[in-house]
Amino acid sequence: MAKYIVGAIALVLIILAGYYAWQYESTPVTPPPPPPPPSSTYATSTFSIAYPSSFLLDDTYAYDQFEGKPVAGVQFMIPISMTEGTNLSSDTYLSVEWLPRAKQCTGDIFIVPNVKPFEFAVGSTTYSVATTTGAAAGNIYEEQVFAVEGSKPCTAVRYFIHSGNIGNYPSEGEGAVTEFNRATLFREFDSIRDALVLSP
Repeated sequence: MAKYIVGAIALVLIILAGYYAWQYESTPVTPPPPPPPPSSTYATSTFSIAYPSSFLLDDTYAYDQFEGKPVAGVQFMIPISMTEGTNLSSDTYLSVEWLPRAKQCTGDIFIVPNVKPFEFAVGSTTYSVATTTGAAAGNIYEEQVFAVEGSKPCTAVRYFIHSGNIGNYPSEGEGAVTEFNRATLFREFDSIRDALVLSP
């Protein structure tokens, strides 16, 4: 009798071991999240900003659309990989600019056309935002300026987006061009903008 009891217990243990082994093997293994892309930091005496290392830094940049009154700044040009196969131009960039003599820090003072700024808050930072869009010879030019309200010197982040009219490109076959992903571009630009830290 004892022999049968021992055998039954052994059988139960074998079944339980097999069940737990099956459960372990059938449980999907969640892969680790991909590492964040490499980043770099640019800093001056008045601010610092982190940006993807794939962006091209130009610290000699100045915004030159105000005749005879360049606006000093630093430029971060998008990598070519963001434009391949799309209507997005490679001269698209984000810049940080400053106007030391500004009496009031609003987005419209960084934009040539006469536009009305509006407030936009991200966390504890309030921006004065001004936007403009223009077109010429099949090209579309968009600018968005986020001026940090109350900053001294008046500091702003500019998005400059240059694209071609998608209707001017082939949509199929060799050399086909697709509309660039606005959501992806703005997500990238927004993350850089949000990495701006003003010095106290």
